[in-house]
Amino acid sequence: MKVRIAAESELGEGKTVKFVFERQGRQVHGFAARFRGKIVAYENVCRHIPITIDYDDNEFFTEDGNHFICQTHGAVYEPLTGRCVRGPCPGERLFSLPVRTEGGVVWLVGEGTLPT
Repeated sequence: MKVRIAAESELGEGKTVKFVFERQGRQVHGFAARFRGKIVAYENVCRHIPITIDYDDNEFFTEDGNHFICQTHGAVYEPLTGRCVRGPCPGERLFSLPVRTEGGVVWLVGEGTLPT
């Protein structure tokens, strides 16, 4: 599977882009972010309760820009690992999605970590 996420220029430092892809016949919502120069992508699902992290407003980062935060119950995640470091689900990880940059475009290049 290869799905276009965004132009690399749309993902400046501390910026996020949401996208949708299909897995096993179902739509899956994801987001990509650039943090400390690295582009990462995760499913847009909190590990505390399976709801979107961002209230549909594309705001994933904490005010200081150092973590992702679930807008509903305040679970705080490390951007590079997806690990919850504070809040209701410590130690749980966001479901990561594999990305690659080619020709100035960020691509989803697989289905990622399937939820169990």
